[in-house]
Amino acid sequence: MTNKVLNHRNYLGSIEVSIEDNCLYGKILFINDLVTYEADTPDGLKLAFQEAVDGYLAFCKEEGIPADKPFSGNFNVRIPKELHRKASVYAVQHGISSLNELVKVSLSEKISQKPQVTST
Repeated sequence: MTNKVLNHRNYLGSIEVSIEDNCLYGKILFINDLVTYEADTPDGLKLAFQEAVDGYLAFCKEEGIPADKPFSGNFNVRIPKELHRKASVYAVQHGISSLNELVKVSLSEKISQKPQVTST
Protein backbone atom coordinates (compact mmCIF):
# COMPACT_ATOMS: atom_id res chain seq x y z
CA MET A 1 0.00 0.00 0.00
CA THR A 2 1.36 3.41 -0.89
CA ASN A 3 1.39 6.42 1.38
CA LYS A 4 -1.60 8.66 0.97
CA VAL A 5 -0.20 11.55 3.02
CA LEU A 6 3.14 13.23 3.60
CA ASN A 7 4.49 13.77 7.11
CA HIS A 8 7.01 16.39 8.30
CA ARG A 9 7.43 17.94 11.76
CA ASN A 10 4.04 16.57 12.90
CA TYR A 11 2.24 18.15 9.94
CA LEU A 12 0.46 16.03 7.34
CA GLY A 13 0.06 16.91 3.69
CA SER A 14 -2.18 15.67 0.91
CA ILE A 15 -1.01 14.11 -2.34
CA GLU A 16 -3.10 15.01 -5.37
CA VAL A 17 -2.65 14.65 -9.14
CA SER A 18 -3.67 17.20 -11.77
CA ILE A 19 -4.00 15.51 -15.14
CA GLU A 20 -4.75 18.87 -16.78
CA ASP A 21 -1.57 20.52 -15.46
CA ASN A 22 0.52 17.33 -15.47
CA CYS A 23 1.71 17.89 -11.91
CA LEU A 24 1.39 16.72 -8.34
CA TYR A 25 0.11 19.08 -5.67
CA GLY A 26 -1.21 19.18 -2.14
CA LYS A 27 -1.92 21.20 0.95
CA ILE A 28 -1.10 20.95 4.63
CA LEU A 29 -3.97 19.06 6.22
CA PHE A 30 -5.86 19.67 9.45
CA ILE A 31 -4.94 23.33 9.93
CA ASN A 32 -7.07 26.42 9.31
CA ASP A 33 -4.38 28.26 7.31
CA LEU A 34 -4.09 27.41 3.62
CA VAL A 35 -0.59 26.25 2.69
CA THR A 36 -0.13 24.54 -0.69
CA TYR A 37 2.75 23.02 -2.65
CA GLU A 38 3.33 21.36 -6.02
CA ALA A 39 5.95 19.47 -8.02
CA ASP A 40 6.45 17.31 -11.09
CA THR A 41 7.66 14.13 -9.32
CA PRO A 42 6.86 12.29 -6.09
CA ASP A 43 10.32 13.11 -4.68
CA GLY A 44 9.82 16.73 -5.69
CA LEU A 45 6.42 16.81 -4.00
CA LYS A 46 7.90 15.45 -0.78
CA LEU A 47 10.57 18.15 -0.84
CA ALA A 48 8.03 20.86 -1.73
CA PHE A 49 5.85 19.76 1.19
CA GLN A 50 8.77 19.87 3.62
CA GLU A 51 9.72 23.34 2.36
CA ALA A 52 6.09 24.48 2.69
CA VAL A 53 5.92 23.32 6.31
CA ASP A 54 9.28 24.87 7.18
CA GLY A 55 8.33 28.09 5.36
CA TYR A 56 4.99 28.26 7.13
CA LEU A 57 6.61 27.83 10.54
CA ALA A 58 9.29 30.42 9.73
CA PHE A 59 6.68 32.91 8.50
CA CYS A 60 4.62 32.51 11.66
CA LYS A 61 7.70 32.98 13.83
CA GLU A 62 8.79 36.09 11.90
CA GLU A 63 5.31 37.60 12.17
CA GLY A 64 5.01 36.71 15.85
CA ILE A 65 1.84 34.70 15.33
CA PRO A 66 1.25 31.17 16.56
CA ALA A 67 1.43 28.51 13.87
CA ASP A 68 -1.77 26.54 13.57
CA LYS A 69 -1.20 23.07 14.96
CA PRO A 70 -3.06 20.02 13.72
CA PHE A 71 -4.88 17.83 16.21
CA SER A 72 -5.47 19.75 19.39
CA GLY A 73 -6.95 16.63 20.98
CA ASN A 74 -10.41 18.18 21.06
CA PHE A 75 -13.24 17.69 18.61
CA ASN A 76 -17.01 17.98 18.68
CA VAL A 77 -19.21 15.10 17.63
CA ARG A 78 -22.86 15.57 16.85
CA ILE A 79 -24.98 12.48 17.34
CA PRO A 80 -28.71 11.83 17.69
CA LYS A 81 -30.15 12.38 21.18
CA GLU A 82 -31.07 8.71 21.54
CA LEU A 83 -27.52 7.57 20.75
CA HIS A 84 -26.18 10.16 23.20
CA ARG A 85 -28.47 8.77 25.89
CA LYS A 86 -27.58 5.14 25.13
CA ALA A 87 -23.86 5.90 25.16
CA SER A 88 -24.11 7.73 28.48
CA VAL A 89 -26.08 4.89 30.06
CA TYR A 90 -23.64 2.34 28.65
CA ALA A 91 -20.69 4.24 30.17
CA VAL A 92 -22.32 4.34 33.62
CA GLN A 93 -23.34 0.66 33.46
CA HIS A 94 -19.82 -0.41 32.50
CA GLY A 95 -17.93 1.74 35.01
CA ILE A 96 -16.50 4.05 32.37
CA SER A 97 -15.72 7.39 34.00
CA SER A 98 -17.16 9.65 31.30
CA LEU A 99 -18.65 9.80 27.85
CA ASN A 100 -15.35 11.27 26.71
CA GLU A 101 -13.54 8.15 27.97
CA LEU A 102 -16.06 5.88 26.19
CA VAL A 103 -15.46 7.70 22.91
CA LYS A 104 -11.69 7.53 23.38
CA VAL A 105 -11.74 3.77 24.12
CA SER A 106 -14.22 3.08 21.29
CA LEU A 107 -12.15 4.98 18.74
CA SER A 108 -8.95 3.25 19.87
CA GLU A 109 -10.57 -0.16 19.55
CA LYS A 110 -12.05 0.59 16.13
CA ILE A 111 -8.85 2.04 14.71
CA SER A 112 -6.72 -0.88 15.96
CA GLN A 113 -8.94 -3.39 14.15
CA LYS A 114 -7.79 -4.69 10.81
CA PRO A 115 -10.03 -3.52 7.99
CA GLN A 116 -12.54 -6.14 6.92
CA VAL A 117 -12.39 -7.02 3.25
CA THR A 118 -15.72 -7.74 1.66
CA SER A 119 -16.18 -9.20 -1.78
CA THR A 120 -19.02 -8.34 -4.09
